Order: sequence, then structure tokens, then C-alpha cells
Amino acid sequence: MKIRVEGVRHIYRGRGLEERTVLDIDHWQVLAGAQVLLRGISGSGKTTLLNVLAGLLPPTAGQVWLGEQMIYHLTEAQRDRLRAQRIGYVFQIHLLVPTLSALENVEMPLVFGGQRSAAQRRRQALELLENVGLAQFARHRPVQMSTGQRLRVAVARALVNRPALVLADEPTAALDSAAGRAVMDLMQQICREQGATLVVASHDPALNARFDQVVALQDGQIIAESRVVTTTAGASTSVSEPVLEAG
Repeated sequence: MKIRVEGVRHIYRGRGLEERTVLDIDHWQVLAGAQVLLRGISGSGKTTLLNVLAGLLPPTAGQVWLGEQMIYHLTEAQRDRLRAQRIGYVFQIHLLVPTLSALENVEMPLVFGGQRSAAQRRRQALELLENVGLAQFARHRPVQMSTGQRLRVAVARALVNRPALVLADEPTAALDSAAGRAVMDLMQQICREQGATLVVASHDPALNARFDQVVALQDGQIIAESRVVTTTAGASTSVSEPVLEAG
């Protein structure tokens, strides 16, 4: 799924607080099937950008296209359906439903999508739990699992519907290095196999070399962007691009 952002600004306003611009991007695009890493310190706008791309946070100004759809011209119900059918999101705080088992949490996008039988949903959810190493925890509720295990359930939930766009906010933050590599391997492999676009926000410097495109954010603006290009000899090199289009 191709992403295009045009003139997007988001301003936080609170009673008694000074207005604060947390996102300010004149133009930015991601090609369908690309894998992009968003870098930046806390407060740089990474999570806000992911929420805007997911259709969860209408920007103060500007437009976002996912494929050919201008998503903020859709109703909230239409955006909900779009997320259920075409977007997977790994939230930083996981947002698992506490009363549901790990298996039921992973099944949720399939239930909302409404395109599979109960048996198909169960089989597909179990397959994803196996892929993240949690098949034996299928009946456990979130409170019975560690933070890292809950994160892996959230990753399985984001991938189960074979989305065209996967967004992940600090997906390795609660994992040791080996578990973090395994989760990233799984997300990147599945996205490549399915031709899905992947956008990851992370502080982890170990992730840089994994991505086609690395975007640095500061104060809500894109301050640097590099892309990996393949030469005619088949070698890969990183090319930094001057940012003339970030607001």
C-alpha cells in the first residue's frame, strides 16, 4: 500500500495550555511494499505520525492517502473498516483486551473483517501465535503473560489479517536482543511475502540496517531521510536525500 502525506499538521490544544505543533510535514511518500524506519527522540512526532497514518488521529490540517483513498474523507466507521481489513498496528502499550485470551485477542481483526469462518479464524490465529513462539499460551489472558509475551501477541494480532500496511510503535522495546530480532524477522518476512508496506517507529539503533528507508523526525518535522538503493552490480548502498519537502 502506497502512503502519501500532503500538508499534514497536527496541533495539540489543551485547556490552559499553550498550543503545540507536534507534526508538520509538507510532503512525504512511501512506495507500496517499502519498509521504513522512523527515528527520533521521545516527543519527536513518531507515534503521532503512526496514529495519523492509521486513521486514528485526524490531523489539524492536510491529507493522507493510503493507496488511492484519502482516508480523512472517509467517515469514522469507514476508517474502522479500513483498519480491520487492511491495516495492522502494533501499539507501544499493546492494547490487548484483558478479558480475552491470547488466541481471542489475535482473532479480533478477523472477526471485525467478517470474511472467514470461525474455524478458519481459529486456525489462522493459532498459526500466528506459533510463529511468535506463544502457541502454549493461547488460553492465557494478558495478565498471565509477561510484557514481552503480550507484545508478541500484539504482533501476531497485527499480522493475522494479512494487512496491506503494518505500523509498529517500538516493537522491540520490551524484548531482549534475541527476541527482538525474532519479532522483527517475522514482521519483515511476512510483509515481504505479502507485499505489505511496513512502517516502524523505534529508538533501537540496531534496526537501522534492516530498513530500505530511514526517516529522522525532530519536533514533528522530517529532518533527514535515507534510502537503500541497489547498484547495477547488485550491491546496496545508502543514499541520503536533502529534505526540501518537510515543513
